[in-house]
Amino acid sequence: MKLIQKIKRRKFIKTSLQAGGAVCFGMIPGCQREGNGFTTGKEKSTIVDCCNDRVRDKNGKLIGDEVGKLLNNAVENLFEVDQSVNAWKQLFKKDDIVGIKVNCLAGRGMSTHIELIDSIVECLKQADIPDRHIIIWDRSNRDLKKAGYKIRTGKDKLKCYGTDLVGYTRELYEFGEVGSSLSNILVKQCTAIINVPILKDHGIVGITNAMKNFFGAIHNPNKYHDFCGDPYVPDVYMLEEIKSKTRLTICDTLAAQYEGGPPYMPQWEWKRNGIFAGFDPVALDAYGWKIIETKRKENGLPTLKEAGREPTYIATAADINHQLGVNNLDKVKLIRV
Repeated sequence: MKLIQKIKRRKFIKTSLQAGGAVCFGMIPGCQREGNGFTTGKEKSTIVDCCNDRVRDKNGKLIGDEVGKLLNNAVENLFEVDQSVNAWKQLFKKDDIVGIKVNCLAGRGMSTHIELIDSIVECLKQADIPDRHIIIWDRSNRDLKKAGYKIRTGKDKLKCYGTDLVGYTRELYEFGEVGSSLSNILVKQCTAIINVPILKDHGIVGITNAMKNFFGAIHNPNKYHDFCGDPYVPDVYMLEEIKSKTRLTICDTLAAQYEGGPPYMPQWEWKRNGIFAGFDPVALDAYGWKIIETKRKENGLPTLKEAGREPTYIATAADINHQLGVNNLDKVKLIRV
């Protein structure tokens, strides 16, 4: 892995929306247009990893403004801009409907942090995306509420709700070993997605992060955990509505969990006080895997391979049948700030 240290300045349910026009992905470092979506460039995938203990007060509570600074720092370095608003304007047009896919399965203890989502929403608003064009979403209202999110369905306001409120498509989407109905939020209401998983150990598939987060967008995730999720995790990500609409992934490691997931197990939580971001879901998952393995080793736990749940799906996602990104971290440009 090539390490670069670089610091820069700072109608609701029934509505069916057409995907927005082309975004100038050629302006995004390391990305190029390909079909309806975009892929990482030929030479390098880039990950920006930001950690700062100042995101918490003396009692360990997250400070919203400091989380916002962390997000701006990551985005500015990823896009190589002096002000993060310029990056958000590259990603989204004013008429985009932006869905922010969170992970709330584990409740307040180990779900995508509200402080990070609030910061993302504020950035979108600064980039001229109106409140009514932003949807925070996950599998169910129940999961969102358990994680501390307020359900919002106002017509002209910021929205936050689960797929159980709007249902799944009648159409079955298929790739490889997967056949699933998709969330109507993803398919019918959003033109673009920001993927915001939280990094966790997973007791069946090894880790859950960028790609696995979209199990929360299909109607039958219980079918796809055999064989450590291989090839099911990348097959789900290959579904066109997911692959083509996901424009940015921001991995939440303000807190993370290295054993006992996906439910919250506080004895295996650590306050990493960071986020890492990029466009390549495979590289992000490979990097997240490395972070978890390092923490497991520090705490005397076996490797995930030794534990019988090596996340081999990450390599599968990079194979000739998927080509979702780079799983070899030696070919990833890592920027730590």
